[in-house]
Amino acid sequence: MKLFPSSVIKEIDHATCKAQNIDSIELMERAAGAVACEIISRFRPSQRIVVIAGPGNNGGDALAAARMLIEQGYKRVEIFLFNVQDRLSHDCKEQRNKLIALDDIDFTEITKEFMPPALGKSDVLIDGLFGAGLSKPLQGGFMALVRYINESGAYVISIDVPSGLFGEWNEHTNMRDVIHADLTLGISIPRISFFFEENAQAIGEWKLLDIELDAAKIRATPATYFLVERHNVRRVLKPRHPFSVKRDFGSALIMAGSMGMMGAAIMSARAALKSGAGLVTVHSARCGLIPMQTAICEAMFEPDKNDRFITDMRLHHTHMAVAVGPGIGTYDETINALEGLMKNAGDTPLVLDADALNCIAKRPTLLSLIPKMSVITPHRGEFDRLFGEHTSDETRLRKAIEASQVYNIIIVLKGHHTAIVRPDGKVYFNSTGNPGMATAGSGDVLTGVITAFIAQGLKPEVAATIGVFIHGYAGDMAADALGEYGMTASDIIDRLPLAIKEIMK
Repeated sequence: MKLFPSSVIKEIDHATCKAQNIDSIELMERAAGAVACEIISRFRPSQRIVVIAGPGNNGGDALAAARMLIEQGYKRVEIFLFNVQDRLSHDCKEQRNKLIALDDIDFTEITKEFMPPALGKSDVLIDGLFGAGLSKPLQGGFMALVRYINESGAYVISIDVPSGLFGEWNEHTNMRDVIHADLTLGISIPRISFFFEENAQAIGEWKLLDIELDAAKIRATPATYFLVERHNVRRVLKPRHPFSVKRDFGSALIMAGSMGMMGAAIMSARAALKSGAGLVTVHSARCGLIPMQTAICEAMFEPDKNDRFITDMRLHHTHMAVAVGPGIGTYDETINALEGLMKNAGDTPLVLDADALNCIAKRPTLLSLIPKMSVITPHRGEFDRLFGEHTSDETRLRKAIEASQVYNIIIVLKGHHTAIVRPDGKVYFNSTGNPGMATAGSGDVLTGVITAFIAQGLKPEVAATIGVFIHGYAGDMAADALGEYGMTASDIIDRLPLAIKEIMK
């Protein structure tokens, strides 16, 4: 799914009206109808609902939704429309006129002073104060109103975006001055700001409501940001030819593990095999021979000359994909070996994770040696060790976009909505995964999955994108079966083949 800035979404709205021969009021009716249906599905007609509407089209959405709820038998709907400057948008004015044409409604239009209604935990508040078209932070009375709502304990439903939050970038936004919604009902296309953790306190749960925007216009409009969905991945996964042999699915080399950390190597190798790699070889310290050969008999083992950690990363055979990092430690000899590998890898892209990134952080000059189109998979701590401290997901993503272009690498910035950042500036947010995956070894599994798909012939940027999705999908299957509390990285591995099978249906 393409993600667009608010200004482009507005253009798509206009194009939809033109293509479908409808006016903007009809499009607003669609949005309001979807909002009303969602509220009806969650709350009984006896529920007290307070609607706060602003003077723009977001307020028009809220007024129309309130009218529809009243028409459906909701008797305790209280509506407040802010019109302090007598500048209602055309559509908001039309929706006000439709609303006040109803009999016996509880409607207040605020033109001067405002005495907020009493709100408590049993109440529902619909926030239609300001949408994504906001141009500056809230001030004065609106700021005070937002803080009052946040402190009230009422269940808050925001239409489009929580009032006070910008649709894209909020680096300088004070979250105290933003509505803290329990539920945000996005309209057709999620906003980019939905994917940053620091905004989660304002957005709460979010759900997308489809209002049938013009598909042709969306296809024709270029995008920089995307949300990866199942159908995107299904297009990439192809049925296997009946005359295939194992080498058709690639040879993957995983340099991983050290004394006390062989589990990382085992999980990465198992994940690579479970994701379809034809051949998997693990290069690790000699101490890993017995653990590896007993835990995963399908993988080959290539012992390092050192007993406790890796000191030699020379490539002795041809491999379609090479991964380095899980559990290797940050010994000086290991860093030297990694430097030698990167200097001699040529055009072969690497998958660098975990301790490989920590090794680079200890010797920052190695950043410039990473082969072009390699994949690095940092969590936020590893990313900040490489590229400097960051205070938010938003600033971290912006730095990742810059670093991806400077070093010509793919950055998999791991998180709730993992972002796959490509050197061409495009960003793909992942839509799978759950908190149960925040467990030891989950990242090692992801390394194996991405490596397997590169080994099978996919370009590194594609392998990273679908690898993250499949990893999360398998994690969701594990959570469904076991719950989020007790699932382990091995549970994710066990469900990788099932996830691929399910996606390909």
